[in-house]
Amino acid sequence: MTVNVSNTCIGCQACISACPHGALYIDDNGLCKVIAKNCIECGGCIGVCPVGAISLPQLPVGVNGKSDSLTAAAAKSPAALVESDKLSRFRGVWVFIEQREGQILPVSMELLGAGGKLAQKLDVELSGVLMGDQVCGLVDKVYEYGADRVFYIDHPSLHYYRTEPYMRVMVDLAEKYCPEVILIGATTVGRDLAGAVATELKTGLTADCTELDIDSGQRLLLATRPAFGGNIMATIVARRHRPQMATIRPKVMRMAAPVPNRKGVLVQPEIELDENKILTRVLEVIKEQGEKVNLQDAEIIVAGGRGLGDRTGFIEICFGLARAIDAQVGASRAAVEAGWVEQKYQIGQTGVTVAPKIYLALGISGAVQHLVGIKGSDIIIAVNTDPDAPIFQECTYGIVGDVFKIVPLLTEPLKELLAENKASLARQLMSQEGSSCAGKI
Repeated sequence: MTVNVSNTCIGCQACISACPHGALYIDDNGLCKVIAKNCIECGGCIGVCPVGAISLPQLPVGVNGKSDSLTAAAAKSPAALVESDKLSRFRGVWVFIEQREGQILPVSMELLGAGGKLAQKLDVELSGVLMGDQVCGLVDKVYEYGADRVFYIDHPSLHYYRTEPYMRVMVDLAEKYCPEVILIGATTVGRDLAGAVATELKTGLTADCTELDIDSGQRLLLATRPAFGGNIMATIVARRHRPQMATIRPKVMRMAAPVPNRKGVLVQPEIELDENKILTRVLEVIKEQGEKVNLQDAEIIVAGGRGLGDRTGFIEICFGLARAIDAQVGASRAAVEAGWVEQKYQIGQTGVTVAPKIYLALGISGAVQHLVGIKGSDIIIAVNTDPDAPIFQECTYGIVGDVFKIVPLLTEPLKELLAENKASLARQLMSQEGSSCAGKI
């Protein structure tokens, strides 16, 4: 089977370079055609077609009244029917709950919210996989953020993260309980674990996703991520392998509101881990010294780009404004590569993903790679001399002008506005406390 090209094709050739398998070409009539033996139905060409002429094949109704590529193939091949039956064993959405020093990382709670939506579309349970050493006190929090079931594995060998024991536990659980989807945060730990688990399970893994959805008819995870240097957004599917796995960056998904006292089912599987057979040891944990940069939790970020001219301009504008309004400093890839600031400040596809309440983009044009990293921001304020800069298509407020003239004019009003908001919040809290005390008396 191949993708379909309708007669609305205008022969623009946008899809040709988007196909990594060389399955598309333009015929003598100037229309797109498909080389069947090369097409793997990855869907990479669909999103780039400006007229929507390309689509995945419409499959016949299969087992249980649902469309399924394997069921369609099974009409011709008994082997495909066997494969379809194998896939039907997999049910449920799992989220790996990453914890450090007894605290659940926010990305895991964000994925519970996203996983809940996927589980609802698949009509299955949402489960959290929590492992560590004496971290049972975290189970209730996993329930509160949406898990129907928690797989809890407690073992001294899981006190610190090491690839081998964590991978072994995850693989054993997946082989026993057959989840349909596994979501893991794209942290340092998550990226390491996800790759090891996917390799051991011989399944596919889509890394650094920015969107997740479900094709309910075929029960496929639609994992969208930037591709080809961030120039297109590719939706990737794993049609014939389970579980379907994806890693998702922190701050990409919205964290669902917790439901206090929510309960679920606790499962404590028997897992054998022999410390003597684990090849690595954690001898010492050395915490990073020096200035800490925590962009992912920042409420206000002042970010600078190539438009600031040089390192002096970057430091003067970004660090000056950040100090004035109590914000964190961020940077575009161009500013980091120019050596104006360290890589830990970089925001975007090759840096960190952020979701502050206010994001100030100063002298940043707005490449796709950068916009992917700031899409979760509540308010984006952009200042740039180029009125056609892509950032102006995404920002909440845009100012066309010289950043060195605009920022000094913004500094005092921003300071006053933020101070006023803080004072207002403080008055509200004092009023609530007063009401509470009056009630008690």
